Amino acid sequence: MTQTIHGLHHITAVSGPPKENYTFYNSVMGLRFTKKTVNFDDPSTYHLYYGNYNATPGSSITFFPWRHVVQGSPSAGEATEVHYAIPPESIHFWAERFSELNIKPIEKIGPFGEKMLSLADNDGMAISLVEDASAAKIETKGFGGVPDEHAIRGFYGTTLTLADTGRTGELLKEFGWNREESDDSLIRYSSQPENGLGRYVYLVKNPELSGRFGRGSIHHVAFRVPDDHTQQQWRDTLTSLGFQVTPVQNRDYFRSIYFREHGGVLFEIATDIPGFTKDEKLENLGETLQLPPWYEKHREEIENQLPEL
Repeated sequence: MTQTIHGLHHITAVSGPPKENYTFYNSVMGLRFTKKTVNFDDPSTYHLYYGNYNATPGSSITFFPWRHVVQGSPSAGEATEVHYAIPPESIHFWAERFSELNIKPIEKIGPFGEKMLSLADNDGMAISLVEDASAAKIETKGFGGVPDEHAIRGFYGTTLTLADTGRTGELLKEFGWNREESDDSLIRYSSQPENGLGRYVYLVKNPELSGRFGRGSIHHVAFRVPDDHTQQQWRDTLTSLGFQVTPVQNRDYFRSIYFREHGGVLFEIATDIPGFTKDEKLENLGETLQLPPWYEKHREEIENQLPEL
């Protein structure tokens, strides 16, 4: 039997200019800038990573900052919101912080009783901060003036908007996730990662939602497995279920396989190993441009065409 998939590994989105992206996620959201590298398929573009202090699985939001990309808008068949976990009693701090920065979040109670703040990032991508008791157990540091006790710990989960939720839900059940019903248009699936991060996926049925992919769009959602053996088991299982799964891709900090689930969302299954300290010490994460070995001989050319952060 294939091992249950426990939680999200990372989420990757498309942003506008990299400096604006860096300012928002490091200085406004208080996340640690954990890795500055390039899109391995397009080394003329950055791939920027932000997460908690230890860059643990389930905490990393990553971006392809395409400077001239069109503005995106949500569409059925995409991940449409990123939910972050913050400790209890932190909503008030964040509401005041956003107000001081002229950001106007909406404070609300979610469909499962979650106390949350909803807002959009600088590119229009929907994000929310959710108070989560398990988040307080995760040690991290805040950046950009965010106190450690209120800092984002990692992902609470993500929302997928779909024309129909049925077959996507069946796949999450195959992953070993549990279904929690709200109503016909919204269902939540939950998992039990050992660190408590990235344990929810919300499925929203909205077949009429029609937007376009671009700046502020989520590119793919990555689920985590511990190692290469488990990943290969899942590749075999998914192939047997009829999915078109890519060969294993070496992403330097993890190995990845990709496939598009029946609702249209691009899914990735990524390994926890080797991790983000492969080429930098923990205390130095994000300080210098890191390149995979096959691009190292082109470092000068690559550095010259990348904009300053």
